[in-house]
Amino acid sequence: MQDLTSGSIPRHIIRLALPMAAGMIFQTMYYLVDLYFVARLGDAAVAGVSSAGNVQFIVMALTQVLGVGTMALIAQAVGRKDRDDATLVFNQSTLLALGCGLLVLVGGWLLSPRYMRAVGADAATIEAGTAYLRAYLPGLALQFALVSMGSALRGTGIVKPTMLVQVVTVVMNIVLAPVLIAGWGTGRPLGPAGAGLASSLAIVAGVVMLTVYFLRLEHYVGFSRALLRLRGDVIARILRIGLPTGGEFALMFVFTGITYFVIRDFGAAAQAGYGIGSRVMQAIFLPAMAVSFSAAPLAGQNVGAGHLDRVRDTFKWAAIIGCGPMALLTLLCQLAPALPLSVFTQEAAVVAVGTDFLRIISWNFVATGLIFTCSGMFQALGNTVPSLISSATRLLTFAIPALSLASRPGFHLGQVWRLSVITVTLQACMSVFMLRRILQRPLARRVAPVVLASAAE
Repeated sequence: MQDLTSGSIPRHIIRLALPMAAGMIFQTMYYLVDLYFVARLGDAAVAGVSSAGNVQFIVMALTQVLGVGTMALIAQAVGRKDRDDATLVFNQSTLLALGCGLLVLVGGWLLSPRYMRAVGADAATIEAGTAYLRAYLPGLALQFALVSMGSALRGTGIVKPTMLVQVVTVVMNIVLAPVLIAGWGTGRPLGPAGAGLASSLAIVAGVVMLTVYFLRLEHYVGFSRALLRLRGDVIARILRIGLPTGGEFALMFVFTGITYFVIRDFGAAAQAGYGIGSRVMQAIFLPAMAVSFSAAPLAGQNVGAGHLDRVRDTFKWAAIIGCGPMALLTLLCQLAPALPLSVFTQEAAVVAVGTDFLRIISWNFVATGLIFTCSGMFQALGNTVPSLISSATRLLTFAIPALSLASRPGFHLGQVWRLSVITVTLQACMSVFMLRRILQRPLARRVAPVVLASAAE
């Protein structure tokens, strides 16, 4: 356990963010490695895997319900020096992880063909996406176990074990991807299904490694057979904090699905260009995400300890540290947007779409950094409803105009990208405004009732 209630706040943020950023870079490489080898199979395969990968947002929504609630409650318990409550929350989180994993495995197998028929540009895209998604389902189901254990460690201020596991699993995926996708050494290429299978096998290994860590090395929170019995009150505490964040990620799924829908008439090349461009954009967001993820347990422990001046300072420093790299990456995308795209494809039509996407969408990178920072602070306070409200507002301001534009003569892709920049800027302004209002309130109104109730218990 690492006590974050004293010491330099910028130093704590950087100390936590660096291994988190490294871990997330390797995590993102799951998709980039798959995309690199799948791109060799043609536009339909890229479009299929990219649109199928959008289902990851639904799984992320569910894992965020679990992870954010677990991290926030454990961080606050650590701040109160309440080890018993931290251990109870972790074991109830483990039960939720098992249930959600089974739900994703069964539901995903049944619904994946229907989803691909809704968003796929043609039959080849639908076939490739369905094959990839079904092979990746075991890995998606096991994400819940990884998130539960990783969030528990993050709440106690420990991030390196999770990062090391992510590194090992990505290396496994890099080794397995060409073997299973292209048939290197076996002569039996599996195509898009091989990409999903490679990721699933790597995630299985990651779950095993983290489980061994908890059984042998973790001493603050751990598995307890006596606590692995459903406790409705603790589950309710986790869900009360986690559900709004899960809803926020579900809205990201809807947002991306609408984007694929409105551009599908431009063909597989357009969907492939957007798919590659959006994956590159996700990689660019990693510095801001790492800072946000480090700010959440830092502020959370100080909420539990009642050090609210340090909570405000955490927001200030996280915003400064998180938005600086985003400004530099904006400049990079303005000067050389085609550079990262050329790693994945040489198709002129695909590169043209991706280049236009990155050059325009990069204007919202700094605003996105602020959104991530505010989200981490809302999690620390145990009040994630404001994040959901700002995301819902963005969806409304994007979806209705986008669908309207798509039905008009002269509609082109640049209109969609510019609309996205405008709506992200509005979302950032709303998030900062709501967070400032909350931080100005007295303690009894600033922290969510579930946090105060757990402290009283």
